[in-house]
Amino acid sequence: MDATLGLPVLTILIAVALLFDFLNGLHDAANSIATIVSTRVLRPQYAVFWAAFFNFVAFAVFGLHVANTIGTGIIDPSVVDATVIFAALVGAIAWNVITWALGIPSSSSHALIGGLVGAGMAKAGISAAVWSGLTKTLLAIVLSPLVGFLLALVLVAIVSWLSVRSTPFAVDRAFRILQFASASLYSLGHGGNDAQKTMGIIAVLLYSQGHLGDTFEIPFWVVLACQSAMALGTLMGGWRIVRTMGLRITKLTPMQGFCAETGGAATLFIATYLGVPVSTTHTITGAIVGVGAARRLSAVRWNVASSIVYAWMITIPASAAVAAATYWLVQILK
Repeated sequence: MDATLGLPVLTILIAVALLFDFLNGLHDAANSIATIVSTRVLRPQYAVFWAAFFNFVAFAVFGLHVANTIGTGIIDPSVVDATVIFAALVGAIAWNVITWALGIPSSSSHALIGGLVGAGMAKAGISAAVWSGLTKTLLAIVLSPLVGFLLALVLVAIVSWLSVRSTPFAVDRAFRILQFASASLYSLGHGGNDAQKTMGIIAVLLYSQGHLGDTFEIPFWVVLACQSAMALGTLMGGWRIVRTMGLRITKLTPMQGFCAETGGAATLFIATYLGVPVSTTHTITGAIVGVGAARRLSAVRWNVASSIVYAWMITIPASAAVAAATYWLVQILK
């Protein structure tokens, strides 16, 4: 463990971690606003402000269970040093930038987890992994979009039944208003789950350098810094991915947008409460596919959805490979 790390290097590493959080907000802005933009309830420039506000205030609603999982439940904290954290962040940021440039809604969360695993194993081998936490996270890759899909599907059925006597105009007007609430809940869930991942990274770095004493905890300044970085990233928007998420998978009505956001938000709330670092990208994609499939299977552009799934499958291995290569390169250059 690199216990003699100087303050300038520590500050730079924290800045790199916050850069990842900013890029996470930029990359995942689409998750929060794609449905409300595609249904034309809010213009993009207003939607990002709406999402950024709820991203920021999420720390007041949720505990820090996800941050603790990232900090101590993916790789053994005793393995962590400055080089491991730097390599993990490079792996995650590199994958985020590549997928953002290509307009692919991959998971920033799993890019970070892949980076941690790749850097940790490059240093200490397979024994670096905390398999209980890692297994829980890998299961969530499958379960979070599935739960989002099923909840959105059920919500569409319930809402359709309740609205059967209403005119299409009345339904559309009502759900344009309700989408403000559902988008708020989803942005709250996004900020609550995703910002905590960077909190865990910074906290385990501070812990490894002896700045937190004998007890692992998340300092409040770290909480505020991470929530602010994510909110700022969301303000910058991720328009390429908004187009994929909101327009290319399926055409959404305000009622369907409400169901997708509410189903996705419920999934994120449950996962955050349980301390599971799920992918907001996976969750909202599953929910959008769910509302499309509720109308008819052909309403979903399965070729687009399948390309997104392929990106999910390679995110952890790709970011892990970049992180491992970065770790070895730094060791050579030392």
